[in-house]
Amino acid sequence: MNVKEEFKPYDTAEYLETPEDMAGYLDACLEEDSGDGALVRKALGNIARAYGMTQIAKDSGLGRESLYKALSTNGNPEFATIMKVIKALGLKLHASTA
Repeated sequence: MNVKEEFKPYDTAEYLETPEDMAGYLDACLEEDSGDGALVRKALGNIARAYGMTQIAKDSGLGRESLYKALSTNGNPEFATIMKVIKALGLKLHASTA
């Protein structure tokens, strides 16, 4: 009997179920980012989708479509946008020494 397996693309957002998951993921991406911010943008986009992009747009005062664009791989959001998204997600950035 031939069984056809179906696969769907991996989506990080599906695995970000708790605030702790989201914070840990963002921390890891902040640590691993190459310095261009691409990994952090992608992480914030994944977290926002897991949380609910519409809710993030509402809580941040930003447009949903502009959030998708800003947090995309090719996006280039202003730092103020990043901070609004982080606040809307209920997350905080912290600095520490290496």
